Amino acid sequence: MKKQNLVVVGGGSTYTIGMIMSLIAEKEQFPLKSITFYDTDAARQERIAKASEIILREKYPELESFSYTTDKAEALTNADFVFVQIRTGGLAMREKDEQIPLKYDSVGQETCGPGGMAYGLRSIGDMIELVNDLRSFSPEAWILNYTNPAAIVAEALRREFPDDKKLLNICDMPAAIMVSYAGILGKEVFDLVPEYFGLNHFGWFTKIYDKEGNDHTDTIKRAITEDGFIPEDAEIANDPSWIKTFKQVERMVTDFPEYLPNTYLQYYLYPSEMVTKEDPENTRARQVINGRQQRVHDLADQIIADDSTANVELEVDIHGRYMIRVAASMAYNNGDIFIVMVENNGTIASLPDDAMVEVPAMITNRGPKPFTVGHISTFYKGLIEGQLAYEKLVVDAYFENSYEKALQALTLNRTVVDAPVARQILDDLIEANKDYWPDLYHQSKKLVTQ
Repeated sequence: MKKQNLVVVGGGSTYTIGMIMSLIAEKEQFPLKSITFYDTDAARQERIAKASEIILREKYPELESFSYTTDKAEALTNADFVFVQIRTGGLAMREKDEQIPLKYDSVGQETCGPGGMAYGLRSIGDMIELVNDLRSFSPEAWILNYTNPAAIVAEALRREFPDDKKLLNICDMPAAIMVSYAGILGKEVFDLVPEYFGLNHFGWFTKIYDKEGNDHTDTIKRAITEDGFIPEDAEIANDPSWIKTFKQVERMVTDFPEYLPNTYLQYYLYPSEMVTKEDPENTRARQVINGRQQRVHDLADQIIADDSTANVELEVDIHGRYMIRVAASMAYNNGDIFIVMVENNGTIASLPDDAMVEVPAMITNRGPKPFTVGHISTFYKGLIEGQLAYEKLVVDAYFENSYEKALQALTLNRTVVDAPVARQILDDLIEANKDYWPDLYHQSKKLVTQ
């Protein structure tokens, strides 16, 4: 089995140590020759990298090489696989993404609604530049992209790189939900086989089988509505915000019992209710800064100070395991089935061929081979078409530098709907993002003066 050269872009991420633990746990399925971290923030990366180096020394001694750098050419040359997890603007901009919509009684969330648009318009340019650089330094590398908001990023990359067959956008949220399904059933998450359709952060499980073909869907629905639903993945199990989010699944299954929802649908189905639960002074971004980020940095500091992992508790999480299992199936043509984002091309019959949909696919060394979903009913089709139009308009706004398209996008989004409110939010987001967004900033000023 060939050993792979792996690059982690966004090496300073708070998810990276969990990724390293996952690589160690999965090293028999995805053996590595080298790991390289790349990040534009040297100080942020160094802390995580030094801790990772100690972890790898203790738990992955057969790894031939570990390095970290801010030099793009050094990092990206001769890569076999590249895992991308970048956040343009960092958590500081995420906090603005969440606070600004809340001023206008609209959902403040990092990937949904106005916050998702803001984050997406920041992410697109950096992702296009990164893919171009990667193809210059490692033309044949597999690129697995976790960068959010994945739906908007995937649509932009589809347009910019229509012929790149080794670029795959994925999200671990369906897998994180399935970890809780597995807990209900007393099974391991990778023993479950899902049927699923939708867009990223906007989809539904229609069936959950095990590998023997037994259907557990009704058992899961009954357990959720009778016993409740809790997050069980190590990264989110003790997070109060995620506990509330999983609790909301019980409400969604009661109101719309046909399918099992992605947790993010709470923002679109109950937007007014979600607004009332948020505190602009303690948004999810602030909770992450004071919570996961502080916890991970303290963990890294402890490992570095001790030059050992003896005094810390390290856990494997689904964020890393999912990415690695997908990569392994690509590398060794395993044909495993995972939920990923692909160009529709008839997979969901009711949607345009060029939609970037999220569906189960067999993962091979020739890329993903999606399973046909067929037609979907009016309620789900209507919801998806509206969200898809929003996503495409956001990407239009980026490529066309169009204030009008951005306004249309926010007006369509179920978390906003009201056009005057959409304009107020958009103008505030433009001001906040003037160092990141395309020329919407100048165009909006021009519209005011005309």
